[in-house]
Amino acid sequence: MKKLWRRLNRPYVTAKSGTSDTGTEVDRAKLRQRRPRPTITSQEAARRFRAHALEEKGHDDVLRIGLKDSFWSDVYHHALTASWPQFLFSSLCGYLAANLIFAALYELAVSQISSPHPLSLLDLFFFSVQTLSTVGYGVMAPVGPVANAIVSVEVLVGMMVNALATGLVFARFARPRARLMFGRNAVISDENKVSALCVRVANQRRSMILSVDAEIALSLLRQTADGHLVREFHPLQLVQAHVPVLRFAFVIAHVIDADSPLTRHSLAALAEDEAEIIVTVTGTDEATGQSVFARTAYRVDQILINHRFVDMVRSNPTGRIAVDFSRFHDTEAHAPAPE
Repeated sequence: MKKLWRRLNRPYVTAKSGTSDTGTEVDRAKLRQRRPRPTITSQEAARRFRAHALEEKGHDDVLRIGLKDSFWSDVYHHALTASWPQFLFSSLCGYLAANLIFAALYELAVSQISSPHPLSLLDLFFFSVQTLSTVGYGVMAPVGPVANAIVSVEVLVGMMVNALATGLVFARFARPRARLMFGRNAVISDENKVSALCVRVANQRRSMILSVDAEIALSLLRQTADGHLVREFHPLQLVQAHVPVLRFAFVIAHVIDADSPLTRHSLAALAEDEAEIIVTVTGTDEATGQSVFARTAYRVDQILINHRFVDMVRSNPTGRIAVDFSRFHDTEAHAPAPE
């Protein structure tokens, strides 16, 4: 990205007719012009901002200017938020680097380490591995003050590394995750002459989620008169914002009445403003007692008008209740309510 930015802002020379390539430095300086900075429209900027509104990971096409990421002061957060491949690869690189450093230190005092055979750097590396993990098979041992001092430092480092690594791995496994599933589309149904925006959410775990609180907001990205992009959030009043128990599935509904922000904005206007319907759900997992959180967003083209969700609950021939999660994303069209 830095190379691309330098290339876009690098000055270039425009050759005029009759101008020789062997001109003086002053002539070439007069011909040199700066390439204009690439500009994007407000709609394009809005689309890019919309794409990153709810993403967890960073994006290469977004430059954070004026913000310094202090890695060492926030290393715990980085270790928790990194993906498992990144976490394992970084741990492996750190483990190998630590053992190589101590192996090089042992190389300086190799005569003070007893061994049945001459020691190579690879032998000292594995001796460091045994010392760092406090295994100590007894084949090699320090016999001098320098070697014993290095071993003492490595044992201390090993105990600290093992404690930190154990805590990090446990924290990554124990971090609460909400297995909540949102419908692929939101729907606007006007059955019974009541128009409502509906979003379906389901619990994918066997344990229930207690004291569920839901919130829906209309997000608009607009450009002010002075050219600034401003994101606006308009809360949508829900029919039932609090659910005591979420065991299977629940439909979050917002009635589109005269006071609703959706009434004051047509779908075409919402599409022009790059609008999104942002849904957040919080609750308490019954099995772990930890708070869980989930969120999603729907673009205007993901909202189906005059549709309703297909029923998931049915009874089978044995008399038991069956919840068919394969029908969770299914919707069906219905006739609009008569005027």
